[in-house]
Amino acid sequence: MNGYFVTFEGGEGAGKSSILANAASILSDKGYDVLTTREPGGIEIAEKIRQVILDKAHTSMDARTEALLYAAARRQHLTEKVLPALDEGKIVLCDRFIDSSLAYQGYARGIGMDDVFRINQFAIEDAFPDMTLFFDIEPSKGLARIAANENRERNRLDLENVRFHEQVYEAYHMLATQSPERIRIIDADQPIEQVKVDAVRELLTGLRTNTEEGEQ
Repeated sequence: MNGYFVTFEGGEGAGKSSILANAASILSDKGYDVLTTREPGGIEIAEKIRQVILDKAHTSMDARTEALLYAAARRQHLTEKVLPALDEGKIVLCDRFIDSSLAYQGYARGIGMDDVFRINQFAIEDAFPDMTLFFDIEPSKGLARIAANENRERNRLDLENVRFHEQVYEAYHMLATQSPERIRIIDADQPIEQVKVDAVRELLTGLRTNTEEGEQ
């Protein structure tokens, strides 16, 4: 079986990280070889870049600097961890990837989605996800979840105003409209157990299709 690359996307408080962990456990129980990772991070170099990007003391960071740092972390993470795992036939579940940069830096920061795409195209070449799960929840509800979760990591993005998060949300819907064959929308405004069921259903459907195509 060829490797299969799945990215988990969504605004703050969408629940994607916990759902990713749950999905990985279920797929592993079904006999799949699964690797989980995250962006920015996943490897030592990218985790250090993550610390710089998300440090709440770095409020003066320029938007283009931020976009370039994300792309740099993405490149190293991809070449060091993701691509080798895919070459080994693993299923890679990644918490955020290129769509995050397009939504957060390209649209919400106002750099321009096309410009941010070009930066990231250089970084990832043709290594696009096979499937992206977008966890759809209105920003006000996602932010309320964060406020209620005392154990969640607080970072520089949490200092942004509500309008910023609304723009991120708008951008994700634009991306989903542009790439419906890749981006599957999951209703994240449901009880968490149902969201987990919906996510795993989409993953298994995608894996079956990938296997069938590989056998043709």
